[in-house]
Amino acid sequence: MAKNIAAFGEVIMRLQVPGHELLSQSSTLNYTFSGSGVNVVSALARYGHTGYLVSKLPSNALGDAALSFLWKLGITHSLITRGGEYIGMYFLENGFGVRSSRVTYSNRSESSFNTASEDTYDFKEIAKQIDTIHFCGTTLAMNDSVRTQMKIFAKEVKERGGTVVFDCNYRPSLWGDNGYVKAKSHYEEMLHLADIVMMNEKDAMFILNMQTEKKERTEQLMELIPTVAKKFDISGIAGTHRSINDTNIHSLRAFIFKNQRFTFSKTLTFPVYDRVGAGDAYSSGIIYGELAGFTPEKTVLFAATAGMLAHTTVGDTPMSSKEDVLRAMTEAVNDIER
Repeated sequence: MAKNIAAFGEVIMRLQVPGHELLSQSSTLNYTFSGSGVNVVSALARYGHTGYLVSKLPSNALGDAALSFLWKLGITHSLITRGGEYIGMYFLENGFGVRSSRVTYSNRSESSFNTASEDTYDFKEIAKQIDTIHFCGTTLAMNDSVRTQMKIFAKEVKERGGTVVFDCNYRPSLWGDNGYVKAKSHYEEMLHLADIVMMNEKDAMFILNMQTEKKERTEQLMELIPTVAKKFDISGIAGTHRSINDTNIHSLRAFIFKNQRFTFSKTLTFPVYDRVGAGDAYSSGIIYGELAGFTPEKTVLFAATAGMLAHTTVGDTPMSSKEDVLRAMTEAVNDIER
């Protein structure tokens, strides 16, 4: 059954240098619009749900362009407000070989979303319209006003029996100096409100300051994640472990902790075309599997496969259909489809 799924977050303009040039070399930029919430709800709209974005866009041509782009992604506009002048941006330089890709943020603190007053959204009324809400740690990092809005919105959805999804997605560059110390209490509040959480053992150790004597990542994961689930009363915690091999080949193994049990996917190995946004594809797969009532085994493989396919597509936003993901779960899809 189709659900009304919303995300609360900023629309960001992605400005990408063509090929593998540096910003200092190129005179051309290609632009699209994205954001974690945009990516998640657009993927879920492709899977058959109704995807809403709760956000604010500027009242100018940039806002019009962003709204048009969201429309093409299948996102419903009715919960987007207009006002202000600016949109957040990030510049992407594609890495090559030993040189990593680089993201440089610009203008986010002045964006329409991040300067919206706390009475911009009627969260009580919005919560009546949706079944599931997605929040991201990158939004939590913005400012105190946005953090307050997130917590109010999550409480309203929770009180009405909706599902709250929180992706930890900690970004050091957004929190600044002593970021983990600043972030800890805010993350703990969101974890108390969440039903489904995206995180791994590194989030538990660094954001929540949890301790373990284990050295190997899987052992750390299996010790810390059950403690997090119990402490914050979270029904499901999901995440991934990634390894980066030579020649731009990545390996991904996914997990979900649910009903006091870990379920792991098989390890998927694949070349990477565009990595940005692949974590959002994984999150959308977990949400879809949980809402569809999949077994944990099917949910975690569906999510991992959705993440893998997102690495093969240019841009932040997952473009695979449900059928694409299900087929890739069981087939080697290499040849031309005719």
